[in-house]
Amino acid sequence: MLTGFRNFITRGNVVELAVAVVIGAAFGAVVTSLVTDLITPLIGAIIGEPDFSGLTFTINGSEFTYGNFINALIAFLSIAAAVYFFVIVPLEKLDELRHGPKEAGTRECPECISEIPFSATRCAFCTTELPPADPSPASAS
Repeated sequence: MLTGFRNFITRGNVVELAVAVVIGAAFGAVVTSLVTDLITPLIGAIIGEPDFSGLTFTINGSEFTYGNFINALIAFLSIAAAVYFFVIVPLEKLDELRHGPKEAGTRECPECISEIPFSATRCAFCTTELPPADPSPASAS
């Protein structure tokens, strides 16, 4: 029984997942600090109000705190932008440096105008036989 547990714990996927969770939590703290300590005060300096939680309106005695929604929206957009510009873009650049530019994934069938794989020699939609694709970037979509 302990051997099975040891095999489960030392399996690559479990260890990789544990590392990903720990790094994800640490990265979450960094991104939260970026938003809270840098981006939100910057927005406050531009707009004049760094915290919108006090913004409300009342209808028939019901109070709507739309400022909390604005705070959450700003935090979400800031986090999404930070992840995109500080993680996704650099990783794509690194991948391109390692493996070279990606080939175009699809091209257009000249007969039925459907999107087909770049290397296809027959259209899956209209069954037209196609010449081999020209590898130049201008011909790919």
